[in-house]
Amino acid sequence: MTLKLMRLQPDAVSLTAWAVRNDVLSPDGDDGYALHSLLSNVFGEQAPKPFCHLGGRQGLLAYTSAELESLRLSASLATPDAARALGLDELDARPFPDTWKEGQILGFEVKVRPVVRTKDGRERDVFLHAIGTATPASPSENQVMRAEIYRDWLVKQFVAEGAAQIIHAQMEAFCLTRVLRKESTRNDGKRKSRAVSGPSVVFKGQLQIGNSAAFTRLLARGIGRHRAFGFGMLLLKPPALC
Repeated sequence: MTLKLMRLQPDAVSLTAWAVRNDVLSPDGDDGYALHSLLSNVFGEQAPKPFCHLGGRQGLLAYTSAELESLRLSASLATPDAARALGLDELDARPFPDTWKEGQILGFEVKVRPVVRTKDGRERDVFLHAIGTATPASPSENQVMRAEIYRDWLVKQFVAEGAAQIIHAQMEAFCLTRVLRKESTRNDGKRKSRAVSGPSVVFKGQLQIGNSAAFTRLLARGIGRHRAFGFGMLLLKPPALC
């Protein structure tokens, strides 16, 4: 698998205007669905995922296996409003490593949505799922428990297929957000929007690479659910920076 790290520079004002016009703006201002819709609109089946919108000068980063020439061709056919919203004039990409040394240590950062699917098909916060009907702890104890449960969930994502092990991971940010999702197509051909509440969590830490091929697959696939909507992209850094 040949991965590339792709970068775009979305314009906040144009992005919000496009999202409002197309009814894809979350009640909390989450731009994950709007960006998903824009990327799909412009790039079709080559829409990159996972992606991470860092805002400001850092822009939007994504992993893709598509050729840069093909992406630029699709970008050249985009409508002016979509081009402004995504910042397609600044589309760039570079090759990303696809072989890794077993035991190599790297820093990482990732925004995830730690949820599980229940028997009735709904998603539930893994923290609430884990504590069940237990008596709620004090706010401070609650936060410690939440961080530990989320971290245990994250560890399982990394060790699957022997991709990597977490050396340490710290929950840097947590909030509950409502993200927009579309339901099945109705009789009139339209899809109704609904807001889904759940956790948005940022972890930073260090990992140790296990199997090289499995780690590359983990990067390409992303971590957890909602990977096409701005969650799950594993950002890598020199270990000294984390």
